[in-house]
Amino acid sequence: MPLFRQPDSREEMGGQKRRARKRECSEEEEDEPSSLVRLCLLSMAENMKDLWVQDYVQNYMDQYFFRYVMGPFSLLPSELLEELLCVLARRNLLSRAALHLLLLPQLQHLSLARSCCLVTANLCSLVGARCQSLRSLNLSGALNVSSAALCSLLGNLPTLRSLCLAGTLSDRTVMLTVAWKCPVLEHLDVSRCPHLSPAALLPLPHRGQQGGGLKRLTSLLALDVGLGEGEGEGAASGAFLLLGLPSLRRLALDGAGRACELIRNRAFGLTEGFSAQEGVPGLGELWSERVRAGDRDAETGERSDGEESVPLEEIADGWLRLDDSDLKTEEEGGRDGKTVCGRRAGAGESTARGGGGGVFGDEGEGIKLRLREIDGVSLPNLDAVTQLCPDLCSISLNCHREDDEGEEGPGQAEVLTRGLAASGGQLRCLSLQFPGGLSELVPALQAAGSQLHSLSLEGVRADGHLAFLELLRACPKLATLTVHVDPPRSNQEEEVDDEGEDDPGFPRLPHLCALTMNFSLDERQLRPVLCWRSLKGALRALLRGAPHLHTLSLTAAPCPLDPVFQQVLDRRGDSHEAPLQCLRRVSLRRSDVTMAGMVRLVNSCYRLSTLDVSGCWSMTLSNIKKLQNRASRRRHKLKIIWT
Repeated sequence: MPLFRQPDSREEMGGQKRRARKRECSEEEEDEPSSLVRLCLLSMAENMKDLWVQDYVQNYMDQYFFRYVMGPFSLLPSELLEELLCVLARRNLLSRAALHLLLLPQLQHLSLARSCCLVTANLCSLVGARCQSLRSLNLSGALNVSSAALCSLLGNLPTLRSLCLAGTLSDRTVMLTVAWKCPVLEHLDVSRCPHLSPAALLPLPHRGQQGGGLKRLTSLLALDVGLGEGEGEGAASGAFLLLGLPSLRRLALDGAGRACELIRNRAFGLTEGFSAQEGVPGLGELWSERVRAGDRDAETGERSDGEESVPLEEIADGWLRLDDSDLKTEEEGGRDGKTVCGRRAGAGESTARGGGGGVFGDEGEGIKLRLREIDGVSLPNLDAVTQLCPDLCSISLNCHREDDEGEEGPGQAEVLTRGLAASGGQLRCLSLQFPGGLSELVPALQAAGSQLHSLSLEGVRADGHLAFLELLRACPKLATLTVHVDPPRSNQEEEVDDEGEDDPGFPRLPHLCALTMNFSLDERQLRPVLCWRSLKGALRALLRGAPHLHTLSLTAAPCPLDPVFQQVLDRRGDSHEAPLQCLRRVSLRRSDVTMAGMVRLVNSCYRLSTLDVSGCWSMTLSNIKKLQNRASRRRHKLKIIWT
């Protein structure tokens, strides 16, 4: 294995078209190889330790710091290297030696989130020396790397467009390095960084006399930072970021809702002390700059950021959740520079077009932000967010009262309904932390749920069978439904006819791919109280009407599940869209299921790869062994989890 300290200067092999691989390898593809190339990659992964890295480990790894390693992987194109790294990480086969051999100049996308324990200062030096063409880098959870090492690494990666430093030791110096050394960055994730405060993000938009600043940044995730900081710092920092980053489309920041309210009310005087302390321009100055930029764009028809943004779909890891139609609309608007955010005004009024800062129109109207997704909004700020961000398609909302005084009254549901109705039915993703009952959410979802693709509810209380059905009817296009719910406080014993057909009024979700319903349960309880037996009728209708469902999770379900699976699986018929034929992962933790129901599930769902029956009191070790023996005859491997 010849080794060289200097990189090979030869050009890439000509005539090869690079395929843009924008998805992560999945567990299903590993169990079911789709091509000969993938089968070879799986074989290489299995033999990596005993064959491919053996000579390197014995003779070279700890002897020298090689800038470049020639063979056996240096001839592989970037997409195959990336897929091999993905397979190794998913199967827990990635080692320090394997990384030394696979960190090559042609790599464009590198994710070490699954192997964060391997990320050290020395490894970062290797990445910075060998992989200077990286376009996306994920170091999530890498706590073994100091901020100085991160700065040294990022200083060598000028082509980065996507960077994830969530859960690392990043601080203000890292943000300064990012702002100066990564000029084309589009996506940045610094959530859960303990040494980072909201004020430390201010260098990102700031442009000094010598340049700097992230003009193309479209996505910024910074949740759970600044714990213990001043109450107003998050809102002031968020307002500065919103005004200073005109291309921002996605923001996740605690206090983002308060920042929008501050901008809408133009309460910039409240932040003068903060701006002076941090040495950044005041919000009033940023506001005026955005308005002037809007005027210039209205006259010239050009984008205020000066350059066309790189399409978001090129981010390899798929961290942004915008759907294809939304991306297409954004790209068209960005290219022609004619997206009008307001009307042409008379004397004393201003307009803005395209990517600039929005519009400065009527007296009651301010600049319009280009945000499409926002996380970190509380209910009192919802009106300000919807007014300031007319193109919003995804929102994460906390409806708990901050003062926590008394019970939440009906006025809270009315405020939620009014705020979501202002979105004009364009919401695609909605995440709610709501302390009331399901029935209180029905009007809000009827106002905004017609186009929802993803719905997540947390902290809600089940208060009846009909409310749950109405909630589902309000969201007919759901692909992902996640509900963390408290079971009914009183027994709901009404039954449905198990032997009859489903009521035609039961909702159907034909696009549903993932269903999660987790019911709260005291850890001291052995089993949940079966207080919502009528839920099985709704579950049966959901499973029958979701032919593409691949993930099902029902934790501590307050109703028997055997009748649900029996009615669904025994009447599938010969339809090509039979229910549960795509089911791959099932979790029924601490639920009322028996061996008979699980045998029926395993026999009928041929693609099932994971079955979790932990805490199911009717299942015994003998049952699990018999079920595993039965599953061993299947073409697909089945992993059964039981404790």
